[in-house]
Amino acid sequence: MKRVLIVEDDHAMSVALHDGFAYEGYAVLVATDGKTGLELLARETVDLIMLDVMLPEMSGLDLCKHLRHMGNNTPIIMLTARGQEIDKVLGLKLGADDYVTKPFSFMELMARVEAVLRRTARHRDPLGQVHFGDIALNFRTCEATKGGVPLDLSPREWQMLQYLIAHRGEVVSREQLLDAVWGYDAAPFTRTVDMHIAKLRKKIEDRPMDPHYIMTVHRVGYKFVG
Repeated sequence: MKRVLIVEDDHAMSVALHDGFAYEGYAVLVATDGKTGLELLARETVDLIMLDVMLPEMSGLDLCKHLRHMGNNTPIIMLTARGQEIDKVLGLKLGADDYVTKPFSFMELMARVEAVLRRTARHRDPLGQVHFGDIALNFRTCEATKGGVPLDLSPREWQMLQYLIAHRGEVVSREQLLDAVWGYDAAPFTRTVDMHIAKLRKKIEDRPMDPHYIMTVHRVGYKFVG
């Protein structure tokens, strides 16, 4: 049975989500503020987090940021109100997998939930151990070294590397990376991919401005050739 944590301070919304997920066969945990949600996640394992942006004690954005910083890759769907466009963008940049704008239909929500869980399930089927140059990656334990020195890779960087290496030698477009790693298709955000690739190159390339492993394919995207 899949488990979902709902972090929502609006009682009516919380009850509706609880009942809906329970009807769909989920085991449901509920927290009414960000701090309680964080405490629950410290002792409970869940498959999905439904996270409201506006929360007491600790905002949904701060909770999302904290979880990703700690290496928690549990799928997160943000719940935002109309007019919170900046929160949607920031949530995605902080590591949320998707967002839903209130009010929404439960059918729409479940469609997004299923899509997110399918996508993250693919990421949980790791490549195992991969070596190229002086880089060693273990996708099962999320341990990485360069020249024997530990590398600190973010969850997004692990996902990008996994996707690029799985498509070794193929040209991968920015849109493909957006869909595979961020899970949304939005042309204005293709710069997000470029920024994350630049950060990743600084960690794994000897000369980031003259990369040897992650090559840029002009006007198309990137290719991993390690």
